Amino acid sequence: MATIPLMEPVYKGSQGPMFFAAGFRPFFLFAAVQAAVMLPLWLLAFSGILPVGANWNPVVWHSHAMVFGFAGAAVGGFLLTAVPNWTNSHHVSGKPLMALFALWLAGRVAIALAGVLPPVLVAVLDLGYLPLLAFLLAKPLIEAGKWRNIVFLPILGVLWLAGLCAHIEALTGKVVGLKGVTLGIFVLLLMIAIVGGRIIPSFTQNWLRMQGRPVELAPVGWIEKGGAGAVVALAGLAQVFLPSSPAAGALLLLAAVVHAWRLSGWHGLKTVSNPILVVLHVGYAWMVLGFALLGLSAFIEPLPASAALHALTAGSVATMVMAVMSRAALGHAGHPLVVAKATVWAYGLISAGALLRVVAPVIPDGMMVLTMLGGGLWTLGWILYVVVYFPICTKPRADGRPG
Repeated sequence: MATIPLMEPVYKGSQGPMFFAAGFRPFFLFAAVQAAVMLPLWLLAFSGILPVGANWNPVVWHSHAMVFGFAGAAVGGFLLTAVPNWTNSHHVSGKPLMALFALWLAGRVAIALAGVLPPVLVAVLDLGYLPLLAFLLAKPLIEAGKWRNIVFLPILGVLWLAGLCAHIEALTGKVVGLKGVTLGIFVLLLMIAIVGGRIIPSFTQNWLRMQGRPVELAPVGWIEKGGAGAVVALAGLAQVFLPSSPAAGALLLLAAVVHAWRLSGWHGLKTVSNPILVVLHVGYAWMVLGFALLGLSAFIEPLPASAALHALTAGSVATMVMAVMSRAALGHAGHPLVVAKATVWAYGLISAGALLRVVAPVIPDGMMVLTMLGGGLWTLGWILYVVVYFPICTKPRADGRPG
């Protein structure tokens, strides 16, 4: 089965400070910082204590911070680290990486000051990051002829379009930002379907073989040849343009069945003794649950779509981001692939917080308490990641190699 190699990059040199020697260093660390800072701010806004920028609907403001700020940084860190492996090329480092990171950070500051800065300036600063990221990735991918992985360039383009929709709402007051946020969420889920489908079975099979428990995977051809991604794309488009409709509900339930079938063949239960591996299965399972809940919400009125969306975002996206970032940062910084106990706690806190956030809308009388408690646990998970991975992302590689 084809894989995305994450653990043994070819560093052909770096320039500038160690923090900017490779993309995973600034973007993985600050993705976690963004999550740990912005969710508490949202909880203050949700409780009415903190006002949100005048031009932003509070829900769009919160969703934008998570989808395009937090997840956008994680996507950048992953692709900047993976593409040199796929193409045997130089890592983006030094001044180009500094410029890219500065642009991402400028977007975050602009969104935070959305009620002060002109809306057009906020949009320009925020929307500049993904095109520059795509530009830096395009050259090595095209020169190496890695057409299979060039698919991530148009995916970044759609993610940029989704961000643009959110800014159009801020400029015009029209309710397209929610469509943009929803589109952004499904772009991230499509990436999970693609990347997760490559690395989870591969890592699982390799680890079980090393444990003396070899397994044979029997992938379903049509699922692995585009079906897994296609069903996510179709369900996402239906949810964007026909939200909560029977058609969208049916496609979402189909996506849940397809990805549950796919996940069931990866022997996840055999990995429970290996936290850094089983968490990948957990993140993918959150996506299956989220598809199922969102599909059912189209047919069951008491089940709110917001519960399902938090299973997909606070559950699947956040868990997969932490799973990949914790694993890739260790490997690329020259450390053994063994996570600290604090990281294992972080895994659990992310899922516990997401579960409470999913349950909260279903229990109106306890919604505020459950939302606050869930958000607090989720935030604590990211604080633990920052504490553990700050030295890993800022210090030289443990094995003495460059990068």
